[in-house]
Amino acid sequence: MRALGVNTWVWTSPLTGADLDRIAPRVAGWGFDVIELPVEDVDDWDPGRARDLLDGLGLAPSVVLVMGPGRELVATDPGTRRATQDYLRRVVDMAATVGSPVAAGPAYASVGRTWRMTPAERSALASELTEALAPVVAHAAGAGVRLAVEPLNRYETSVLNTVDQGLELLADLPVEHCGLALDVYHMNIEERDVPAAILRAGDRVAHVQVCANDRGAPGADHLDWSGIVDALDTIGHRGPLVIESFTAENATIATAASIWRPLAATQDAIAVDGLAFLRSLPSGR
Repeated sequence: MRALGVNTWVWTSPLTGADLDRIAPRVAGWGFDVIELPVEDVDDWDPGRARDLLDGLGLAPSVVLVMGPGRELVATDPGTRRATQDYLRRVVDMAATVGSPVAAGPAYASVGRTWRMTPAERSALASELTEALAPVVAHAAGAGVRLAVEPLNRYETSVLNTVDQGLELLADLPVEHCGLALDVYHMNIEERDVPAAILRAGDRVAHVQVCANDRGAPGADHLDWSGIVDALDTIGHRGPLVIESFTAENATIATAASIWRPLAATQDAIAVDGLAFLRSLPSGR
């Protein structure tokens, strides 16, 4: 049975310890297996305390990193790169402490930063990213955490949009410690065939986030869900499917994710309806 999860961004941003105390029991009560914890700043919530809370509720954690303004690994100055590497290492440490097998997210450039590149510039950027990620991946390996690098759609980054780009960018990093985080929202925009892209990603798939094509509840959309889960089964990926969506009530996250209208009758419905749909899939539960 594949585990099913939900990201706390459905309700709040940034996540705090008090938020987690309020949200986690409800998530467990609905029947989720996993709760996903964003780390916008490393002091927002305590991973040891979170681990104890989730253990008591029977919830497993997954952790996502956040590349806000000023967090850059490529096309930046050495000081910014070092500070970003330090942030990523601390997220890895939080993931290890709370018990998450992954630290997932767009670990290369701040979300929303885009610029045009020639083929030569893109090739140089790939080498730069490999060099910048290598010490973070080594730290993750020592902590028993897999870094999962997420392609985003073209409106949110110009660095990494597709599975094929991700496979090229990560080619020189160890697959057992560094993989791809696949988000079907971005894949729906950037991949011509989502299941085929999953098959190409193969053992690089480290984490999977799901939602409708408009960021609403999975299933209320036009996506090929049977094809998606069949592809994941074919490559042998048995990690959780985690619902990621956002609340329009938080100005920062709503602007970053372009959430301009309600995506469901309530935020709870995104989680509850999405869970029911994912459970109905042949390999969802």
